[in-house]
Amino acid sequence: MDKLVFDKKQRLGGQLVLSHCPYCSVANPAMMQVWHSQSPTIRNDGQKSSVWGAYRCTTCGSIVSVRGKPGEPVSNPEIDEYFPKPRTADPALPPAAKEFLQQAYNTLHAPDAAAVMAGAAVDAMLKKLGLEEGSLYSRIDRALELHLLTEGMAEWAHSVRLGSNRPRHADKDSPHVSPAEARQSVDFAEALGQFLFALTAKIETGVSQIGGSEPV
Repeated sequence: MDKLVFDKKQRLGGQLVLSHCPYCSVANPAMMQVWHSQSPTIRNDGQKSSVWGAYRCTTCGSIVSVRGKPGEPVSNPEIDEYFPKPRTADPALPPAAKEFLQQAYNTLHAPDAAAVMAGAAVDAMLKKLGLEEGSLYSRIDRALELHLLTEGMAEWAHSVRLGSNRPRHADKDSPHVSPAEARQSVDFAEALGQFLFALTAKIETGVSQIGGSEPV
């Protein structure tokens, strides 16, 4: 969850302070309240109920829902959690790739910058695997030859805009990256990190946790 929410111990009021919008990633968004429940929502599981609110990002118009702490007074309850969560780079990624991917998330409102950061993240991942020579796309092909990537992953890589110098003729007429293209590039970089590093880390953690157990 966004650290600013807890640092400021915000209460469910007219505005919500976040470091980035979870949808468009604009920094320090103006989040204005558009609705809040007049009473705690009804629960049938015996747990304490919460007051809820909804906030609109004035940049992209998307809605963030906010939950007050269970059991707090109806008037101005302290914020407990909000949804959706901002995108956060997986800690299992190599440090450089993790930093670039986080910057890609945070610059989705600036498509060209997001595509450059996504390309830098992919570049850092490939270098971590020892693939350092040639262009980004030629190294993706090499990763396919080494069976580090599937054909689907390599095909996806060649269909998105990674970085600022993709060698294709269309770039001369359309040098800028569209918001949709930027999101696809960031999605690819995220998926690649999951495929190459995060999934492996999860498997290793799972195996270590059951390593000492007796077979059934």
